[in-house]
Amino acid sequence: MAEVFSAVGRRKTSVARVRLTAGAGEIIVNKKGVADFFSRDTLRSIVKQPLELTSTAGKYNVTANVDGGGESGQAGAGRHGIARCLALIDESISGVLKKASLMT
Repeated sequence: MAEVFSAVGRRKTSVARVRLTAGAGEIIVNKKGVADFFSRDTLRSIVKQPLELTSTAGKYNVTANVDGGGESGQAGAGRHGIARCLALIDESISGVLKKASLMT
C-alpha cells in the first residue's frame, strides 16, 4: 500500500486535515474537486502554491477536509497543511517553504 503523509493546517478559524499520497496530482477538498469547492481562481492557486513551489505538482494526490471560517481561510489552511505534509516527505524542501512563508 502507498505511504500516506498527513498534517493539519490552520489559518484564522479554519482547520484543514490534509493527506498526501503518491499520484497524478488530483486535489480533493471535502469530497469535491478543488475547482468545484473553491469558487475563485486565486483561492485555487493558493491551495496549489506549495506543490508548484517545490515542483511536486504532478507527484502527489491531495485529500483535504476543511472546516470553519470562510473560503479564504479554508484555502490558506489547506495550503498550510500541504506545506507541512511536503516538509514531512522531504526535510530539505522545508527551507524553501519557510522562505515563502508557507509554514506559519
